[in-house]
Amino acid sequence: MFYRETGVFKTTYARDMELFPIPLDKIGFTVGLVLAFLIIPLFASHYLLVGIFIPFLVFSLAALGLNILTGFAGQLSLGHAGFMAVGAYATVIMYNRYDVPLPVALLGAGVITSAVGSIFGLPSLRIKGFYLAVSTLAAQLIIEWVITHVKWISGGVYSTVDIKALEFMGWKIDTAAEKYYVALVIVVIMAVFAKNLVRSRIGRAWMSIRDMDVASEIIGISQFRYKVLAFAVSSFYAGVAGGLVVAVYYGSANIEEFHLMLSFEILGMVIIGGMGSVLGSFLGAGFITLLPIFIDLSISSITHNVVDLSKVFTPDLLANAKNMIFGAFIIFFLAVEPLGLARLWHTIKDYLRLWPFPY
Repeated sequence: MFYRETGVFKTTYARDMELFPIPLDKIGFTVGLVLAFLIIPLFASHYLLVGIFIPFLVFSLAALGLNILTGFAGQLSLGHAGFMAVGAYATVIMYNRYDVPLPVALLGAGVITSAVGSIFGLPSLRIKGFYLAVSTLAAQLIIEWVITHVKWISGGVYSTVDIKALEFMGWKIDTAAEKYYVALVIVVIMAVFAKNLVRSRIGRAWMSIRDMDVASEIIGISQFRYKVLAFAVSSFYAGVAGGLVVAVYYGSANIEEFHLMLSFEILGMVIIGGMGSVLGSFLGAGFITLLPIFIDLSISSITHNVVDLSKVFTPDLLANAKNMIFGAFIIFFLAVEPLGLARLWHTIKDYLRLWPFPY
C-alpha cells in the first residue's frame, strides 16, 4: 500500500521504519554531529562550553525524558526535577563513597531513579490529567523532604555535596571540553535510543494510550505495563541528566538546585520545543537555555541606549523578567503553535523538499 508524506512515497515497512527517512534529515543529523564533535570544542570558549553548551545538553536530556512521558505517553508530570535530584545524589554516593566508575555510576543513578519513578507512576493507573499532575507534584515535595532530612543521602539540611575529581580508566576529566564530550556522547547515545524506542511497538502503545486510552485498552494494550514503563524510562533519563548536572555542570549536589520551578522549566521546554518530538526536546532546551542571556542583553542594551529601566520598573520586576517572559512564551505556543518549534522545523523541511513547487 502506498501513502504520501509531504512528497515522500514509502513502499515498504523497512522504508517506513528508517531512522532518517529523507535525505534532508540525514544531512541535518550529520551536520549537527560535525558541529557538536569537531567545531564547537575547538572554537568555543570556556564560557560558552560551561555556560551554554553543557547545560544545553544536560537539560535536553532531561526534557527528552519528560517528553517521553508527557509527549508520547500522555502522562503529565510536575516532579521531573525531583527525579533529577535522585539521580544527582545517587551519582555522588556511588562515585564518591563506593568508587564506582563514572559511566557505571551514571547508569546506576538512572536505574535507581527509574525504580523511584515507577513507584510514583502507579497512581497513573487510576487517575489522569490534572489529578495526575498533582500526584507527581507530591512526588517532587516528598523527594525534596527525604533528601533534605536523611543525612546519609545529603549530609544534612541544605548541605552541598561536592563530587570528587572526575576520572575514568586513568583519564582525568578536568577541562571544560572534556566534560562537554562526556555529556555529548551520553546525550547522543540516549537520544538515538529514544528515537528508536518511540518508533517501536512500545512507542506506538504509548501513543495509543495518549490519544485514546480506553480504545487502546480494548484492543489489548496493557495500561499498567505501558504507563509504568513510561514513568520508568522517563525517570531513567531524568536520573542520568541529574547525574550529569553534578558531574559535568555544577560539580556538586544541592537539593536547592532541583526545585519545583525547574520542573516547570523542563515542562516549558517540552511545550515550546514540541510535545511528542525528540527534536523538540533539544529545540526547547536550547530556547530556554539562551532565553536568560537574551533577556539580560536586551535589558542591558535598552538601559544603556534608550532609557534606564530601573527608573521605570521595580528591581523585583526586572529580576523576575525571565519567569514572566518564559510564561508568556508557553501561553503563546499553546495558543498559536501547540506542536512547538519542532512543527516549524517540519514546515521548513516540507517547503524545501517540494521547492520550487511547495504548494
